[in-house]
Amino acid sequence: MCGITGFVNNTGQPADRGLLEAMNLALIHRGPDEDGFYLKDHVGLAMRRLAIIDLAGGQQPIHNEDRTKWIVFNGEIYNYQELRKGLIERGRKLYTNSDTEAVVALYDEFGPGCLEHLRGMFAFAIWDERDRSLFIARDRIGKKPLLYSHQPNGDLIFGSEFTAVLKHPSVSRDVDRDAIDSYLSYLCVPAPQTAFKAIRKLEPGHWLKWKDGKIETNRYWLPDFSKKIKISEEEAIQETTRVLREATKLRMIAEVPLGAFLSGGVDSSTIVALMAEESSTPVKTFSIGFEEQDFSELKYAKRVAEHIGAEHHEFIVRPDAIELLPTLVEHYGEPYADSSALPTYYVSRETRKHVTVALNGDGGDESFVGYERYMAMQFAEAYKRIPRVLRKAFIEGPFNLLPVSETKKTRVRDVQRFFTSASEPRIERYFRWMSTFKPAVKRDIYTADFINEVSDNDAIDVVGDWLRRANGTGVVDATLLTDQMTYLPNDLLVKVDIASMANSLEARAPFLDHKVIEFAASLPENLKMPQYRTKYLLKKVAARLVPREVIYRRKMGFGVPVGHWFRKEMKDFVRDVLLSESFRKRDIIRPEAVQKIVDQHINGIVDHAFPIWTLLMLELWYRQFIDKK
Repeated sequence: MCGITGFVNNTGQPADRGLLEAMNLALIHRGPDEDGFYLKDHVGLAMRRLAIIDLAGGQQPIHNEDRTKWIVFNGEIYNYQELRKGLIERGRKLYTNSDTEAVVALYDEFGPGCLEHLRGMFAFAIWDERDRSLFIARDRIGKKPLLYSHQPNGDLIFGSEFTAVLKHPSVSRDVDRDAIDSYLSYLCVPAPQTAFKAIRKLEPGHWLKWKDGKIETNRYWLPDFSKKIKISEEEAIQETTRVLREATKLRMIAEVPLGAFLSGGVDSSTIVALMAEESSTPVKTFSIGFEEQDFSELKYAKRVAEHIGAEHHEFIVRPDAIELLPTLVEHYGEPYADSSALPTYYVSRETRKHVTVALNGDGGDESFVGYERYMAMQFAEAYKRIPRVLRKAFIEGPFNLLPVSETKKTRVRDVQRFFTSASEPRIERYFRWMSTFKPAVKRDIYTADFINEVSDNDAIDVVGDWLRRANGTGVVDATLLTDQMTYLPNDLLVKVDIASMANSLEARAPFLDHKVIEFAASLPENLKMPQYRTKYLLKKVAARLVPREVIYRRKMGFGVPVGHWFRKEMKDFVRDVLLSESFRKRDIIRPEAVQKIVDQHINGIVDHAFPIWTLLMLELWYRQFIDKK
């Protein structure tokens, strides 16, 4: 696991070692063990290493057999031993025992086709001295980040994080206001946008090739939901267990201490139970919770840990987490408002005191139908078939008369929320459920100038393009594909990668093995969610591994009690930041609209926790990355 960065000067200007060292130093947290550099003529590649495999011989950059191709690599290839064996049998001479050398050797043999052979998480760059081209690529689902800036003069600058890329003097910090509009919808900036006009994200499952100042990009992988297998429920349970066991076992390969995040939910509980079956020693597990019991799953995590005989560790997050916000803003590099980044950072920090690698349950929901929105999307298709006049008169009308709290999440509130979008087309319905600031709210709170600036940006297209592309598949599979291509890589995987690597911890996710994702995609919808029961199949698997009371309960998610904190310990901080002159000067949200949002929340009239957190992180990012420069 590493951080990578570099550049190629199209003008032929010699590579500046001092600049490359400064860019690389910005990534030291991703790889505290050592650094490595390749400089030749107008090209510079660099990396920071967190040594996991081939501790003695895996130093980068690594070259191919005739020293004409050089690679810097971030990630892990879990089938590298099998790949190395095949390379040697085909006559290749390898000089290390690392997975990185297998990648550059495969590129030497197959070019971009090498990506089809890799099973793992990765982002890498290869300079080809003969072809005088730079090839960069990112793993299928987007576990590892990769940013790039293609300059008007043809130069290309790349890196694992914004802080590295922004060290280059050619990269402008001009803000992409369209990206800010997208952020206010999704809590994050969706790829390929970034908050900076000059920087773009290489999307998951893509490669990019630079040559003679020009770039081309290509998608090399996409899950296929159209080809369904014929399989019984019992066969599906057994095969799901098998593929997850295999993916988990592969991710236990390491030459350093290893453990697991354990939330107490279905996904992480399944992974740690499989780890326990594959391990000869107790699994080290790490959990995090809150003093506010409505947000804490510690008792369930402890129950699972006791059941499998784990060496268990717990940690409590308290409201003084506010002190961490500047650190989070610095590491994420652009506005990012998933508040669970706070506990993820803390659990990573505590976990790193004991191990260097931690497995987690990320990706289970997006393959095995874990969110209630899948049920709602499917139910809405049936609900729309009821004549509208009957829905309004006999269902929605009476139900909407029920009292509902504006500050607490209840089932009545959930159902009323369902009614507001159930009659809408599929894309608008999904977007309503996934967005923080709805289009109508934006029109009400944006300044006139900002409305004009972002008039050509339609944030709904981020998800709409995928839902349209999924036409012909069932609504559940279409929603799964959209989540896998948007919500998962843009939000969840960014959160875990940045929070874990900020603490020099490698996070591995068996559910994100592409063979697991492809298998889940091949399963019929009625096996994954029969009769509106979410995560049906995976719960069947988990119930054979851990106590049933842990599995069969309502999903909590990784929520954070920021709404409570905003009315108590963080009240003054919220006012100081969002009602400040600096925020007013951003010319994004009308001052009176911000005042209303803050007052309503603090006074307990309406729960605006998500909007407030989103605006807070936006203003703190502006102060740290734009005002300071």
